[in-house]
Amino acid sequence: MGVYLSTPKTEKLSEDGENDKLRFGLSSMQGWRASMEDAHAAYLDLDDSTSFFGVYDGHGGKAVAKFCAKHLHQQVLKHEAYSAGDIGTSVQKAFLRMDEMMCGQRGWRELAVLGDKMDKFSGFFEGFVWSPKGDEANDHFDDWPPEEAYNLSKDHKPDLELEKDRILKAGGFIQVGRVNGSLNLARAIGDVEFKQNKSLPAERQIVTANPDINTVEICDDDEFLVLACDGIW
Repeated sequence: MGVYLSTPKTEKLSEDGENDKLRFGLSSMQGWRASMEDAHAAYLDLDDSTSFFGVYDGHGGKAVAKFCAKHLHQQVLKHEAYSAGDIGTSVQKAFLRMDEMMCGQRGWRELAVLGDKMDKFSGFFEGFVWSPKGDEANDHFDDWPPEEAYNLSKDHKPDLELEKDRILKAGGFIQVGRVNGSLNLARAIGDVEFKQNKSLPAERQIVTANPDINTVEICDDDEFLVLACDGIW
């Protein structure tokens, strides 16, 4: 079987829910791929004050996406920064923690059960914290035109200056817009072959799991937030 099917799988798995603060709906579809490589997590009540939603976009396999859907939100809660009210830092550290966990013996065993080798896979990388009105927000929409979408993320392409600088300093190169001529993104969980420089921390490897954290103030006229990965979207 190749990477793509001769006809797409169009069956959809959907769910929804709500609490006293928000409501959500989600849906996933395999599409043309030979297997479903993406995963999601939706927790209305991660604790008494926080909801958590994640979309994990896999490539080359499904294991790391499923691993993150199972563990990443738990690591957010466990980090000391979360208890101190610094959700952004706890999210960032949880992303980096995924690679650490998967490199451990228990992680390797779990990945094997999920069906992939870690060194052939990655997920997506952006973190969002939606907060009530407050000083911690670093994005404000006061001057944004009503009824228009606001883009909260950017693609971490290898030829962006910030990514290119890190890649080259870590000993990598960019060829035809790809990291070492292979990977068309510069940040990912997994893809450990790009994280072998023993003299550098995780944040400065050729490919890093270090996410951008965008803290956004929730306003009364905000209607919804869309989390999506490519394929159907």
